[in-house]
Amino acid sequence: MSAPGRSGATPPQGADPADPADPAVPADPVERHVSALAAVLRGADRDKARMLDELREGLLDAAADLAPEHPSPEDAAREAVRQFGGVAELAPDFQRELTVAQARRTSRRILLLVPLLLSCWYALATAAPPAAQGLPVPVQVLLAHLGGAAAAAALAAAVFLAATGRTARRMTVPDRLPVMVGWAGTTAAVALALGALTLGVAALLAAAWPLCLLAGAVALACHAQIAASARACRRCSRLPVAA
Repeated sequence: MSAPGRSGATPPQGADPADPADPAVPADPVERHVSALAAVLRGADRDKARMLDELREGLLDAAADLAPEHPSPEDAAREAVRQFGGVAELAPDFQRELTVAQARRTSRRILLLVPLLLSCWYALATAAPPAAQGLPVPVQVLLAHLGGAAAAAALAAAVFLAATGRTARRMTVPDRLPVMVGWAGTTAAVALALGALTLGVAALLAAAWPLCLLAGAVALACHAQIAASARACRRCSRLPVAA
């Protein structure tokens, strides 16, 4: 996201929560403003750092342009901050972009892990006839239903990636779409957790118990990865923040 343009609007009173008198707050107006915005944003550290770096560069460029009109560099920096807008004005747009980025990250993780795991489940179920050493039929039926739920979540993730990709940059992402991705990821994570439990129980019933335990361990690892990303996505979706 490129730094917002200079609007010339005076931010609402109290929009910047940073207190210059606080020794922990940077003395430089630009750094103080960037730090105040960073404190209220939630998202992946890399995406957040990139956006804040762009804002910092925009503020420094604006301050350099305003320097001839002000008696000191600090006054020029303060004016640049005023023209860019306060935290309350900038945070919603910044947070919206961070939320979409986190939702895309979650979607990619779902699309990577769910098909891989479903392939493993299918290979396990068809490795040998059920009556011999494969999974019991009830276990296969349960895994099929859980796999269907995970596959539906993967389909939702694919739709979101398509709707927010390069070919759709001019489209406005609905506010509720990222939270739907978060809940789709949670659905997939729950399905994988139940699949891991099912495979653990099946290991007591099937002759191919080592394969069951291995598949259950893989399902549990995938669950942890998707669940963490989905939780972060839902957390971001509860914002934009109020300064």
